[in-house]
Amino acid sequence: MEIARHLATLDAEGRMLADAAAEAGVDAKVPTCPDWQVRDLLRHTGAVHVWAAAFVREGITEPRPMGEEPGLDGAELVAWYRDSHRRLMDTLAEAPADVECWTFHPAPNPSPLAFWTRRQAHETTVHRFDAQSALGGQPAPVEEEFAADGIDELLRGFHARDRSRVRTDEPRLLRVRASDPDAVWSVRLSAAAPPVTTLDEHGPADAELSGPARELYLALWNRLPVPHITGDATLATLWRERSAIG
Repeated sequence: MEIARHLATLDAEGRMLADAAAEAGVDAKVPTCPDWQVRDLLRHTGAVHVWAAAFVREGITEPRPMGEEPGLDGAELVAWYRDSHRRLMDTLAEAPADVECWTFHPAPNPSPLAFWTRRQAHETTVHRFDAQSALGGQPAPVEEEFAADGIDELLRGFHARDRSRVRTDEPRLLRVRASDPDAVWSVRLSAAAPPVTTLDEHGPADAELSGPARELYLALWNRLPVPHITGDATLATLWRERSAIG
């Protein structure tokens, strides 16, 4: 997907997140993140926005930790989140296409700017789903092509890093098959290395997770149940228990 489309998604999703948080109230529980209230969601996501924007705005080429989350609460916290999101949007929209800065996972991206726009669009979409879940109704669906893009970023990005905890004692192959749009990933699991994911369906799979891309996307981020599981269901359990991004 192009930077402009990710930027438009980030804009819309951040606004929806803030609106849902304001409506639910900062004390509301977040069902999709049982240890969180809405205030935790706003503090976390806003801090990520501030952290990400700094790499692009300042051209930082080395990793650095996130800053402290704000001590704000209530309406002031919602306003701070809106401002953090707006500043991130301005930074990404105004950045030169050839900006050089640090990135942190190997999912294919044409540039650091594309990386951060894509990453923040998916970060915000998942947490928008969280914020809307705090309202007690059905959160808005994720657009299909964007969801497939997010599955790819998760599998070939986050879980290609050494820190992924999705490991198996013996080599196993987990297949992820999305529909609407059609896409297939083969995730090769082992004890010695992080998952190796390819966009293909070569080799017999030990288990397959399948369903519409918009549902699989949220399931792989542990926000919804996996729509369909065939084969060894323990691999789906392994994913649920060990795939959390820390």
